[in-house]
Amino acid sequence: MHSAVCTTTKSFSHTLKVKRTLSAVLLASFGLMAFSTLSAQDDTAATQEAGKSSFPEDNLEGEAEPVRRIQRLGDVVGENEWELELSVPQAVGSLPGTTRLPDEKQQEQLQALLTKLATHPEDRSALAELNEMLNELVRQANLAIDANQQELAQSTLDVIRVVNPSQPGINSAQDRLNLLGEEQGRLAAAREAMESGRVDQPEDNSAWFFYRQVLDQNPASEEAQAGLLAVQQDMIARAVKFAESQEFDSAERLLEDATFVREDRTLVEHAEAEVDAVKTGRAEVLESQAVAAMDRGDFNAAERTLTSLIALGGMGDLVNQLRTRLEEARIYGGFKPGQVIRDHFMTKAVWAPESVIILAGSYLMGSLPAEQGRSENEGPQQRVTFRRGFGIGLREVSVGEFRTFVGNTGYRTTAERDGHSIVYDHYSGRLAEKDGVNWNHTYEGALAQPNDPVIHVSWNDAQAYVTWLASGTGKAYRLPTESEFEFALRGGRSNRYWWGDGTPASIVENISGENDISRSRRHWSVAFPGYGDKFWGPAPVGSFSPNPYGLFDIGGNVGEWVRDCWHDTYIRAPLEGEAWINPGCDLHVIRGGYWASSPDQTRTAFRLFAKPNYHDARTGFRVAKDL
Repeated sequence: MHSAVCTTTKSFSHTLKVKRTLSAVLLASFGLMAFSTLSAQDDTAATQEAGKSSFPEDNLEGEAEPVRRIQRLGDVVGENEWELELSVPQAVGSLPGTTRLPDEKQQEQLQALLTKLATHPEDRSALAELNEMLNELVRQANLAIDANQQELAQSTLDVIRVVNPSQPGINSAQDRLNLLGEEQGRLAAAREAMESGRVDQPEDNSAWFFYRQVLDQNPASEEAQAGLLAVQQDMIARAVKFAESQEFDSAERLLEDATFVREDRTLVEHAEAEVDAVKTGRAEVLESQAVAAMDRGDFNAAERTLTSLIALGGMGDLVNQLRTRLEEARIYGGFKPGQVIRDHFMTKAVWAPESVIILAGSYLMGSLPAEQGRSENEGPQQRVTFRRGFGIGLREVSVGEFRTFVGNTGYRTTAERDGHSIVYDHYSGRLAEKDGVNWNHTYEGALAQPNDPVIHVSWNDAQAYVTWLASGTGKAYRLPTESEFEFALRGGRSNRYWWGDGTPASIVENISGENDISRSRRHWSVAFPGYGDKFWGPAPVGSFSPNPYGLFDIGGNVGEWVRDCWHDTYIRAPLEGEAWINPGCDLHVIRGGYWASSPDQTRTAFRLFAKPNYHDARTGFRVAKDL
């Protein structure tokens, strides 16, 4: 292990050539160049070696300048060597060509170290300082890469490579710089694509494609993340425009693509809701147009509108409803007794409750003095004649139907304003006031199901509901008159009940039966003998058989508000079916049996009254309409 130094007398420059092995010993010692202890050979040895070199390029003929050669520990090892040539001016010192550090102080420091090592290769402190400086330059190059200062990073790495091509960290820094260059190129391509309108197409030449490539390489790229956000927003904006132009298929396809742009689906979900709202609004318009065409008998126009509704997609239930209605309109062309009809709101996707057509006729209203259980207020019996038919609710208004009304109007019922209502208490077997109970609750005060009959509603609440129906449908909805209700309840018969004069032979209504048992094991004190309908409290609407006019629950389940004011008798009562109303009256009529009514209270002629703001667990209502 030795070093040989050849000096020259030329003053122009020196050429320093260094050969380094990949010896693990040298790497562990310095991590950079780890020069060995150098010992100068005597002039005799140097003279004997004149003209010979282990470096082939040193033997070139016509060499313009003599060189100073410094050999390091390990020159004699042989394999796996690299060599570095540094031209070091004797006085000033500079790197080859244009290879310079951007920082002049660092440049001067490096030149000074190289000059010093060219003349004093055994200077360990200079070697350590050079090693420290190269490590610092690698760090600075990485910082320049982090700051996207590509030229600064490259020039720094070029200098390091000239001094020591095997400097630890140089290759990884160069790889980072190369990737940064590729990233910047893709970002530039993405910006150009956005400006040119190639946001998401074509697949391999769009802004989406280039931003995705950048993030695959560098997930932390803020510009690429912001770029994908801009891509998604652009796609969403185009989708909404498609929807506004009634091109819903294109809108939905574009939004589906937009879900793949970014993991965050929030913007897309909001856009989907916006597109759905536009689509629903269009469906409501078409629905109203179809209904209007049916009402005026223009069935061809209704069919064309249904075709447009089908083209929207996703409206199967609505189309089927309208198709059924159109077929019924084509078959009947008008109303007939027992026909069930349903009106649609003019500007909303809302249906009125179904009604049954009751045609013109007459009957004896009230009861005879000899009727068992009769009250004085049920007479005198008189004939009422209906010169025109009317519609009356097929069922009692349900909680679900009333909820639609509240949801569309924000209406607050009397019970809600009062903060309480009257419920059935199973422990005492009596009715009792309970806080927080309203139309959304059962007879016990629990939350009601949508198909339960709405109770805890006052006459004022029922009147508000039918007024809303009339306004929304453009049809003459109202509460039934008292004479209409009894006519419909009797179903063309004159018996005490619509099913006869005693206990029903089958289960036909929700009324008090001898076989009914409450949760607290109670029985009715007065009830229909041998009868039981298995309900203690209101049953879901339409749970039992209809009466002869096709009406459900009209003789039981819940009592029902009618339009009339209360009068103690029928003296001077209207004879053509109209409501008997006195301005400012403070009592209104309740008709029909209910779940707890005794046999006498279930009779077709039985009447009750209450103030218009009264509400409890027994009373609901059904609608009526003029034809």
